[in-house]
Amino acid sequence: MAPQDRALVVIDLQNDYFPGGAFPLWNPEQTLANTLAAMELAQSAGVPVILVQHIARGAGGPFFNPDTPGVEIHRQVLDAAQGARIVVKRNADAFLETELEETLTGLGVRQLLVCGMMTQNCVTHTAISRSAEKYDITVLGDCCTTVSEMIHLIALNALAPRVRIATAREALSPTRRG
Repeated sequence: MAPQDRALVVIDLQNDYFPGGAFPLWNPEQTLANTLAAMELAQSAGVPVILVQHIARGAGGPFFNPDTPGVEIHRQVLDAAQGARIVVKRNADAFLETELEETLTGLGVRQLLVCGMMTQNCVTHTAISRSAEKYDITVLGDCCTTVSEMIHLIALNALAPRVRIATAREALSPTRRG
């Protein structure tokens, strides 16, 4: 596939999931480093990057509350994104009640490279969304994390029969063909 046929969708790399946030996850710093490298590879290949940001419905939720530092996309992701489109969601599925599908259609995307936080929740719900069925989906396992390594591995294993699981380097290699 041509680079413009693909998009990298980065889900919920937000401050609440990092140390000092309301719900720090397992391995967030390595996941951040891997995701930043994937973003760089994507941008070098002409693959658009789309950021997804979860905002809780109203205040008082456990995390991602509006107008809090925790809801903000991690600064390093924003800096690396170079003005990438941000899709705001309020559900685990990044397609549900958002502009994601409209954005992908406008770009002519046929293949989605999906990564982010949390593997068993928002990444999984997006990758196997009914709206995602028309796309060739690859989940970048090294660019995802969740509450524990075991839950992360279980989620990737559960996704494997339905979508491709790869590392960012495998999926974004210049020699890879879709």
